[in-house]
Amino acid sequence: MKRRFLALGICFVGAVGLARAEEPRAERPRAGATPVARPCGKTPAGMACVPGGEYQRGSDTGLKDERPAHRVWVDTFYMDLYEVTHAEYQACVKAGACEKAGPKYRAGAGYKGFSEPKQPVVGVSWFNARQYCQSKGKRLPTEAEWEKAARGTDGRTYPWGNERCTCARAIIMDLKGRGCGVGKEGRGATWDVGSRPPGPYGLYDMAGNSWEWVADWYSPSYAACGKECEGPNPKGPCGGADECPGHRLKIVKGGSWYWPASDARAARRRPHVPLNRPFHHFGFRCAKSVE
Repeated sequence: MKRRFLALGICFVGAVGLARAEEPRAERPRAGATPVARPCGKTPAGMACVPGGEYQRGSDTGLKDERPAHRVWVDTFYMDLYEVTHAEYQACVKAGACEKAGPKYRAGAGYKGFSEPKQPVVGVSWFNARQYCQSKGKRLPTEAEWEKAARGTDGRTYPWGNERCTCARAIIMDLKGRGCGVGKEGRGATWDVGSRPPGPYGLYDMAGNSWEWVADWYSPSYAACGKECEGPNPKGPCGGADECPGHRLKIVKGGSWYWPASDARAARRRPHVPLNRPFHHFGFRCAKSVE
């Protein structure tokens, strides 16, 4: 099935019979109406429920594209407890539901030590991530959902709070320029998912380990994005549509083993071409709307 992004002038051929992407089901309420969050209900296995409500998004002290800090409302949703692992993604490939992708599919990249079963799958494009989530009856989280899941409702900087980000709390680049000391080559590697304590909703590795794709198109600031980035349930430029004139980049969140503590902040936004060219070690996790 062909997925066209006219703004990029590219197309992607997905697996045959791929299900349509699940969209967040909560609609914007009428002007002046108070949103009512859905109850969690029965949380699917391997996921956590993030209760609906308002939280502080962005930062007035971070990078320019994180500004301004503002309040948004998102409905209740489910999020994977862990980043999708290498073993899980390759099982999807073997089943014929996912395109081949991962650290081994880049000739000459020199990335070794990233293909253990419980490590997060990395080296995937935004399209690969979306396809995997669709194959599981899920979807990529919106940027607003991802950030709430990472920082809770009190405006904290990291999943654990505002305390300094260290290797004891997240898999990041240590002070010696290594991935928290893992690996003998280059700057280390990712760790098995769940190697550090979880955040406010029981989610692991929402800071560090691998960058994670989210659904939204990138805008240079929330002010530039305007109403499409405001609550309730914002989906970013063009409402998250496949085609978004003037936008060609998607977003990854959370930092990684290869980047310092400042990139592991929940408000941090990193833009990149959805085809993942040039190739980077980006991963993902999936979300699901509450029925």
